[in-house]
Amino acid sequence: MPFYMLEVSYTPESFRAMIANPSDRRAAADAVAAAVGGRIRDFFFAFGKADAVIILEAPDDVAMAAAAMAVAAGGGCSAGRTVKLLTVEEAMAAMRLAGGRIAPAYHPPAG
Repeated sequence: MPFYMLEVSYTPESFRAMIANPSDRRAAADAVAAAVGGRIRDFFFAFGKADAVIILEAPDDVAMAAAAMAVAAGGGCSAGRTVKLLTVEEAMAAMRLAGGRIAPAYHPPAG
């Protein structure tokens, strides 16, 4: 299954609720991932632009997009970003393809 990184920023209301009643947000993420046939690999709270970073597997891009849309529609997040990840093996296959047929075919603009 493909891997994805979901970065989530929570709303102030969500933080108020989590402070008043601490809850394991990984359980909520697990439920969403399972609903699309995927699974959570890691869930981290973070400093920076994202409040949480989730690494997950989903069957395909459509399933991941559906999960991201459902989370966004829930209203508990103020922002989110989904990044498709490649395994080292997938990246190496892309490197071989790029070096084999694609790089020789590409010519950058000449100044």
